[in-house]
Amino acid sequence: MTTTTDAHRPSPPPTRYRLLLVVLAFGLLAAACAASNGEERGADAERAPAAIDSGPVAASCTADTEPAERVTPGPREDVPSALRDASSDAFPAPLVELGDIRSGGPPPDGIPPIDEPLFLPACAVDYLQDNEPVAALTIGDETRAYPIQILVWHEIVNDVVAGTPVSITYCPLCNSAFAFDRAVGDRLLDFGTSGALYRSNLVMYDRQTESLWIQFTNQAVVGALTGTTLETFPMRVVSWADFRDAQPDALVLSTETGFSRDYGRNPYPGYDDVNTSPFLFDGENDPRLAAKTRILGISLNGDDVAIVREDLLAQQVMDLEIGGQAVVVFAKAGTASALDTSQIEFGRDVGAAAAYAPFADDGQRLTFTAADGEFIDAETGSTWNIFGESTAGPLEGQTLDGIDVDDSFWFAWGTFKPESRILP
Repeated sequence: MTTTTDAHRPSPPPTRYRLLLVVLAFGLLAAACAASNGEERGADAERAPAAIDSGPVAASCTADTEPAERVTPGPREDVPSALRDASSDAFPAPLVELGDIRSGGPPPDGIPPIDEPLFLPACAVDYLQDNEPVAALTIGDETRAYPIQILVWHEIVNDVVAGTPVSITYCPLCNSAFAFDRAVGDRLLDFGTSGALYRSNLVMYDRQTESLWIQFTNQAVVGALTGTTLETFPMRVVSWADFRDAQPDALVLSTETGFSRDYGRNPYPGYDDVNTSPFLFDGENDPRLAAKTRILGISLNGDDVAIVREDLLAQQVMDLEIGGQAVVVFAKAGTASALDTSQIEFGRDVGAAAAYAPFADDGQRLTFTAADGEFIDAETGSTWNIFGESTAGPLEGQTLDGIDVDDSFWFAWGTFKPESRILP
């Protein structure tokens, strides 16, 4: 397998690339090894509160873990399983070539999802360094953080946020994080990892029909639910320090997952190297960018845009029109790559980025400049943070409407959005 790159990027030395493949295969298998080693606790095992020693905390802060709201997913339905036989004639026509769905190594749920997540208040968390990335989700008035140091080992968290059943997903091989509503019509789904990949992207399965879903398209592509699409919620990958400072009362996914993992360690060291090929990617990379160039992808009204992260981080603010809509993109330094060094906290700084509709509550169009990691609107002089929240000035307390983004590698975005524009 070779990397399709631009003319200025040399191909990696073969020996180095073979070594990387071995490391990646080990990383995938390491995430699946708990069952054979007897490391995970049974579903009915008693969960002890997290042992937290975070130094002095506010009197109102408790270090006790608390479970998420629980909902009971639907039962296994009496339909054929695409997980066991994707070629069954009982299914609608698949949306992808079945031969392009490839085993990534682990068996189904060998990379174990978190089905009973526990949470800590942000003030009690002591297992994250300031620069570590967390995936932040807001639904209604509730915001939660899902540390990438946990997601990289589990890939799926079945949760309930603000009364909405959701699945939080992260594909390390594409560096893509998405949140899905798992209520589909009168069905309540929950999701597991199939162990398969499509174009190096996570293939999930729902436990009710065992249909196969591609994370990047949030769509079932094989099985009884073929063609069904899940609703998504905007997520932002930001530094722990930024999340903690902006959301001090929010809940954070606990490392008390019921599994023994070396949280904080990256099982895919070196995967962030732009001069290496994606693991088990058998598509054709769009040669406009190297396959593992980090981009921020935005799709609005059929207009797909990929913004090169290095350029975005240098500019800090981009005022754009996408699909006929005004969009402002904020970026700031201070967030480590989860896929660079063996310890996530030492990963290179790739920054954080988020996109918003640039309008105040009264409809006033705002324009922004960056200043010391914050963002100032020219119209009122109000200060805003990476979460699109005004923290000072005449508009203090207002929040910009978030826009869905995909913070991923170019090869993944280019595979699923081949007509994408590239900015700048």
